[in-house]
Amino acid sequence: MYAYMTGLEQPTDGLSIAKERRIGGHAIGILRLDCLIPLLPGDVSNANTYKFPVLYKIAEGVTEEQLFKGEPSVGERLIKAGKELEKQGVRAISSSCGYFGYYQKEVAAALDIPVFLSSLLQIPLISRALRPGQKVGIICANSATFSPNLTSACGVNDWSIIKVVGFEDLRKSEDMALTFPDKFNSHKFEEELVSLVRRFVNNNHDIGAILFECANLPPYAWSVQKAVGLPVFDFVTMINWAYNAVVRHPFAGFI
Repeated sequence: MYAYMTGLEQPTDGLSIAKERRIGGHAIGILRLDCLIPLLPGDVSNANTYKFPVLYKIAEGVTEEQLFKGEPSVGERLIKAGKELEKQGVRAISSSCGYFGYYQKEVAAALDIPVFLSSLLQIPLISRALRPGQKVGIICANSATFSPNLTSACGVNDWSIIKVVGFEDLRKSEDMALTFPDKFNSHKFEEELVSLVRRFVNNNHDIGAILFECANLPPYAWSVQKAVGLPVFDFVTMINWAYNAVVRHPFAGFI
């Protein structure tokens, strides 16, 4: 499973493959929310975001509203979809919404490969990297539904290390609503998001890093970082980190 071919030599042992598997070369599988939204480069669900192949699987019938509520029935659907990705040879699984974190423990227990369902899993690592007293500033899709149950499922029970702001008001705008692709104005959304994060940081001087909960926000990470001058973490930083762990390359060079 973890073999890596350098291209310079062929394996000497016989090769085999699981009978269910029909494709190869996808180390990361991504569970995709069942919804219609614009998918810009940088979005978790746009394959151009990555320098390596990814394999998507629609979590049929799983909606954003269900995730916001943490509906228990969603877990079984995610496990089923995750197992299908696993059969096709992926080495790790992620998702397309931070609220998938509600099911992190359940899905990880059911699969035989590592599972990274929410960008919020990065909170403990980011927090440890900051000075004492500094906070992780989280930008989430909906602050009203961002709950201790969600962060607890991602390994964070201490809310003193985070501060949270939602961009639900931006999502309600007719010109920026992510649920209406024909009306989505990415440029305007970027401007409003940058303004939101700038106000958030200016009002909370103890924020030491930004973390995007939402998988649709990475396309704007560069602009946000330019505006506030802080590290910006998101789904893409987590997925790249996971990929670099499950696909190690031989080092080359001279001594």
